[in-house]
Amino acid sequence: MYFGDHPPPRFHALYAGEEALMVIETGEVYAGSLPARALRLVREWLELHKAEMQANWELASQLHPTSAIEPLP
Repeated sequence: MYFGDHPPPRFHALYAGEEALMVIETGEVYAGSLPARALRLVREWLELHKAEMQANWELASQLHPTSAIEPLP
């Protein structure tokens, strides 16, 4: 998560050497790509943790420490 960049709020998802920037609000790929299965898993994870991601974005944008979020298993 790089809060200092321009909107929209997003995070980086990495898988097998590939990377996608994912929009927190919608789960859409902003840039990059992931294999279909990995993308599906990231979107499922995001739905479970969207509120936490949005809260962390707000914290980071105010230069406060963020909270850990449970990773994909």
